[in-house]
Amino acid sequence: MSNLAIVAHAAGDLRVEDIGDVASGVDEAVVRIAYGGVCGSDLHYWRHGAAGASILREPMVLGHEVSGVVETAAADGSGPAPGTAVAVHPLTPHGDGMTPWPQDRPNLAPASSYLGSALHLPHTQGAFAQRVALPTRMLHAVPSTLDLRTAALAEPAAVAWHGLARAGDVSGKSVAVIGAGPIGQLVASVAQRGGASSITVTDVQERPRRIAEARGIRSLDARDADAIAALHADVVVESSGTVPGLAAAVSAAVRAGVVVLLGLQRAGDVAVPIATAITRELTLTGSFRFAAEIDEVIAALADGTLDVTGIVSDVRPAAEALEAFAVAADPSRSCKVLLDFQ
Repeated sequence: MSNLAIVAHAAGDLRVEDIGDVASGVDEAVVRIAYGGVCGSDLHYWRHGAAGASILREPMVLGHEVSGVVETAAADGSGPAPGTAVAVHPLTPHGDGMTPWPQDRPNLAPASSYLGSALHLPHTQGAFAQRVALPTRMLHAVPSTLDLRTAALAEPAAVAWHGLARAGDVSGKSVAVIGAGPIGQLVASVAQRGGASSITVTDVQERPRRIAEARGIRSLDARDADAIAALHADVVVESSGTVPGLAAAVSAAVRAGVVVLLGLQRAGDVAVPIATAITRELTLTGSFRFAAEIDEVIAALADGTLDVTGIVSDVRPAAEALEAFAVAADPSRSCKVLLDFQ
């Protein structure tokens, strides 16, 4: 039986190939993948052969935003039974033996691995394949009220959920989101669910602004610096991962406001209007991945209180991965692109 997978070999060398039978450990279940969401890191491996400090040194199956159905249960009896629909938490926390980290925040473990990551060698193979073996601790059951297409958003939605939570309770507060890509869209939806008094997203592209507006969220052109500065938002989430976006986030914050740094900035020194942050007594807080929030996210997706309407813009067969990645790389054409492995 074939097992088609999306494999990055080097910069510009992305292949759909048969990776053969799945070998599972005693604590691993074989999962038949239904859908996989193309993430920015997947695009970086495809385009540049690296995602930040994680450099491709061997072929690697991409993908960490996935949903599917358990095909074979783990031999040790752990985890869900065959036929269970699941979403996946792709983190394996590890310490490095030297760097201290809070044990109750596994996302901050300094030597962690993530599905589809080239940080370590051998690389951590991802889940963009028809069948994969995954540790049962990664598998989170999906209720029957949640379709697998939407369940594929659980991982990025958990990133957004964690990011907004870094600012505390947003009920009754104004929220601005800098960058309306998939994560920014999800942050805005989490803010809606959290009872924010007003929500504004910014983006340079018209299409993501229209997607947000269709869910009742105000949008601004990211090039309109005056309008952004006039927001005086209680909470600002920077989700673009760009230097101009970081400056805009500080500009958009009210005095004594909170700015969450969610979008991953480039390595090294980054220019930021820090004097403004000081004189406004802003709280700047980082956000990285997520921890135990995924079950709350799955429940909110299942009961509809987390509105993700329009965020999935394209669903393409896994066999058409090259075209799907090209669409995902163009924010004027897409938001979240899913690969269909069924």
